[in-house]
Amino acid sequence: MATLRPGSTALNFIPAHVTRPTIVIVPGWRDSGPGHWQSLWAERMQGAVRVEQDDWITPTRAAWVASLEKLVLDNAGPVVIVAHSLGCIATTHLSEAAAARISGALLVAPADPERRAVLTDFAPVPYAKLPYRSIVVASSNDPYCPVRLAGAYARAWGSEFVRMQNAGHINIESGHGDWPLGLALLQSLTDEPTTLLDGRRNFEPLATL
Repeated sequence: MATLRPGSTALNFIPAHVTRPTIVIVPGWRDSGPGHWQSLWAERMQGAVRVEQDDWITPTRAAWVASLEKLVLDNAGPVVIVAHSLGCIATTHLSEAAAARISGALLVAPADPERRAVLTDFAPVPYAKLPYRSIVVASSNDPYCPVRLAGAYARAWGSEFVRMQNAGHINIESGHGDWPLGLALLQSLTDEPTTLLDGRRNFEPLATL
């Protein structure tokens, strides 16, 4: 079941005449903890929601994909996916109906589900071209997925490929907090300024309308 964390609400109080994509944050295995760029974006980016999974430790493809699909299909407007690690692979397993609602995807440090037994339910990874614009970002020394494999994903998915040098798993452990490069890449997918709001709320108060 897809739920939203406090501070990550779909009700962003955007005026009806403004068409702005919903940013759907899709964490990977074990979730993205405090300080991770995904968590910071979910808390401080206007128009962002975060998918929740019932089990972050022993993931199953059916449950993870179902949660993500519900969040995408329940959204009234365009959706831009921001996925990390196993979240990238879950995104590629979405149904045609859900994929048709996506206008773009930033797929960061995709996982290799065959490298860890707990993730093998997500294998084989789909190698079909994605029906939306996508950017794959990978690191030359990611311990969870060789950069050559990430490049192969990008070619198969029809994605633009951004290779980072010695960036680890592009997470908090490798020193990526707000991650300005990621924000710039996301902006290229949304065609509008992408910034993080001050504080920990990702919506404007109703009184500002």
